[in-house]
Amino acid sequence: MTQPMRLEGRTAVITGAAGGIGRAIAVSLVRRGCHLALADVDENGLVETADLVRTNALRVSTHRIDVADRNDVAAFPDVVSAAHDSVDLLVNNAGVALGGRFDQVSDKDFEWLFEINFWGVVRMTRAFMPLLRASNDACIVNLSSVYGLVAPPEQVAYSASKFAVRGFSEALRHELAGSNVAVTVVHPAGVNTMIAEKARVPTGISEEEMEKRRRKYRKLLRLPPEVAGETIVTGIERRQARVLIGSDAKFISLISRLLPVSYWKVMAKQMS
Repeated sequence: MTQPMRLEGRTAVITGAAGGIGRAIAVSLVRRGCHLALADVDENGLVETADLVRTNALRVSTHRIDVADRNDVAAFPDVVSAAHDSVDLLVNNAGVALGGRFDQVSDKDFEWLFEINFWGVVRMTRAFMPLLRASNDACIVNLSSVYGLVAPPEQVAYSASKFAVRGFSEALRHELAGSNVAVTVVHPAGVNTMIAEKARVPTGISEEEMEKRRRKYRKLLRLPPEVAGETIVTGIERRQARVLIGSDAKFISLISRLLPVSYWKVMAKQMS
């Protein structure tokens, strides 16, 4: 039987740590005695997270970083190394939302989303790989989505980015098999975060139409982020390759495997 990953005394880098799932992951890791390097563009939120998790026994550092900025990302490992002795866990959690049909989403909006949701994951992984390889037991945790398992209408850009994260993570896991670096991909469903509220409004959608969509998705975002964070960290400890967050994620995973082409007919009825 595979031994669980011991997190006590380890150091984790978490992007998107200023709130939501990122903050919840930080709380769960500190509970297990993990040192933290918290990263986000939201400096005020980072301070709040740090105040929430900081203890005298653990090192907690905060870093303003834009994962869409390749220069920020390239310099970040040295910044973290100046504050921490090692890096054992990389949690690529930073992400943004962008709803809309393909004809409503401009190339500029599409590229903005991919720079954060996909290229941020790739660049962070490449930047921290030397430090992770230097650990005797390391893990890369990439946040995809249930929309990386199924692709609903009006989520063309977001779903494409999360399928890309899933494909990148699974291929990387196969490449790293037998090494000291594991890869876990996470598929949250309706977690009660601010992602819908903060979603960018595409140039092809009116604010009125966007608010209607926000109201629809608010009803689906029910799971407390604290539950998501604890589920993810437990999955890391258990060395799970895939972590599904919420009963709706488990249902979506099942229906996508049973009906790989026609799943949306079933899901549309459930969502309505």
